[in-house]
Amino acid sequence: MFMIEAGEYKVKEGLYYTKDHEWAQVLEDGTVLVGISDYAQKELGDLAYVELPEVGKEVNKGDVLCELESVKAVSEVYAPVGGEIVEVNEVLEDSPEVLNEEPYENWIAKIKPTNLEEELEGLMDAEAYAKYLEEI
Repeated sequence: MFMIEAGEYKVKEGLYYTKDHEWAQVLEDGTVLVGISDYAQKELGDLAYVELPEVGKEVNKGDVLCELESVKAVSEVYAPVGGEIVEVNEVLEDSPEVLNEEPYENWIAKIKPTNLEEELEGLMDAEAYAKYLEEI
């Protein structure tokens, strides 16, 4: 997958994006990995703590998924899709900084969406997100 440059930010192709700077990657089994964009990690600064969501919890699109704590602030991450949280990235408990180092390689949670097609409606593709970044 390629990266699109949007000013000083990188946008990975093949992912879906929200206006709140989360990304969603649809896996072959229909589950969705969720993470934060390069823009989000740069705005947050050095991450010190990730409060991971609970496996088994149901979330609606737009719900608070988890909180990220950085040296600058505490920030909420919103679910780009609704469904059941089936897995969390436990690496983040001891190494939250990996989200700063590789925001597109390190995910926060895996969600089994209620209805994948419906959940993806309204999300941006990489080109639309890159354009959005250039406008903000």
